[in-house]
Amino acid sequence: MRVAIIPGDGIGPEVISEAVRAIEAVSADLEMEEAEMGLGAFQRTGSYLPDKTLELLRDVPAALFGAITSPLTYDPAYRSPLLRIRKEFDLYANIRPVRRWHGDLGLVDLDVIIVRENTEGMYTGAERDVAGGVVTERLVTARACERLVDRAVRLSHEQGRRRVTCVHKSNVLRRSDGLFRKVFYERTEGSGIEANDMLVDAAAAALISKPRELDVLVTLNLYGDILSDEAAALAGGLGFAPSVNMGDELALFEPTHGSAPDIAGRGVANPTAAILSAAMMLRHLGKAKEASKLEAAVETTLSLGHRTRDAGGRLGTREFMASYLEVLGTL
Repeated sequence: MRVAIIPGDGIGPEVISEAVRAIEAVSADLEMEEAEMGLGAFQRTGSYLPDKTLELLRDVPAALFGAITSPLTYDPAYRSPLLRIRKEFDLYANIRPVRRWHGDLGLVDLDVIIVRENTEGMYTGAERDVAGGVVTERLVTARACERLVDRAVRLSHEQGRRRVTCVHKSNVLRRSDGLFRKVFYERTEGSGIEANDMLVDAAAAALISKPRELDVLVTLNLYGDILSDEAAALAGGLGFAPSVNMGDELALFEPTHGSAPDIAGRGVANPTAAILSAAMMLRHLGKAKEASKLEAAVETTLSLGHRTRDAGGRLGTREFMASYLEVLGTL
């Protein structure tokens, strides 16, 4: 089976190379082909998203991606290559599992999955000037809501989750968020999954005060963007936060921490989120046993006290990986 590996910019190449080592330790039959994207790709090829990369993505079921850095100076012609991929390949669901991997990490005992709409909402980019200000046009369609909820229900069944919560603000945004809430209850009826709904501000508070009552959250773009970063911070930080941009043909897996240019090249980046993203990719490709090994090794490595600096330890990226791979070899 063939997949794309896109290291990207900043700490992307550092953490993705370690995730590739982890994959190779559990799955020898996976063919991984490297491709370029981001600021470094532009400097080398003149394109933030080379045609060769697009061609590869059209030919694989999944890709593991690191991070990209935006241009250092304003470029009116710049268009985020990641947003372009989301649109071009219709990666309509952003799925972010958030888990507290050890009791002394973070602040809250979380184990939730946030399923976020990825193509509409506030991130349409449609803005226009008006007298004295700017209007941003927000788009919510029934089709986008339907397939997002269906994806959340399917994921819940696949992972044995018991409840899906629709997060919205329909008390204020009565037509748009009201449509989302209406579709949610229509699509979850008869699904065998417990369904309820919650206002987004209440959901933000519940992540702190009632974390064990939350299971799968399905929500619109902006809400999901904010709640997933809040959840990650509560559970130990973005260094432990994997994700996938999911479509019907392509799934793009990535750690959520970004390119972190302030620590790039220093050898201190935490590769855990990249490893957990790789585990998500393996599970998506039907390699559940291998995925579980990668995750179990994360838990054991942390329990043994092997930590990078962001997790209260002293290990650099390579030192952490040496300990991780040693643990992985015993599973």
